[in-house]
Amino acid sequence: MIRHLDDSSATRLLGEVIARAAVPGSVLTLHGDLGAGKTTLARGMLHGLGFLGAVKSPTYSLVEEYPLPQCFFYHFDFYRMRDPAEWDDSGLQDYFRANALCVIEWAEKAGDRLPPVDLALTLTLADQDENARTATIKALTPRGETWLAKIVQG
Repeated sequence: MIRHLDDSSATRLLGEVIARAAVPGSVLTLHGDLGAGKTTLARGMLHGLGFLGAVKSPTYSLVEEYPLPQCFFYHFDFYRMRDPAEWDDSGLQDYFRANALCVIEWAEKAGDRLPPVDLALTLTLADQDENARTATIKALTPRGETWLAKIVQG
């Protein structure tokens, strides 16, 4: 699925749609350059699940935890991870469970240590408009295919 996003409001709205279509136990990776809108999309996901508080980037903490009525929402940012081996001693694997929705920025920094990823979303800057983005979403598992079909429906 490819979707044009005119601005950060459209990015947040897409996040809301993605979150409402998700089921606990799902894993989403967010790809894109610095400033592409990954955290904005995660913020939209949280708002779509009813979280009204502040949402900060987990760049320094590696993970921000949001306990919600329907699931635990974990927002990861592995940008500062220097070596995939850091995953082994981090305890981060304990967050990936059936009652959690895990959203990961800079997932490639964890190498092959991540559990199966259901959806991979890439945000790229639009050529002519510095506020616009293109979102490309790919399903990587059967659960991801079901999730993506719900996103497309709306």
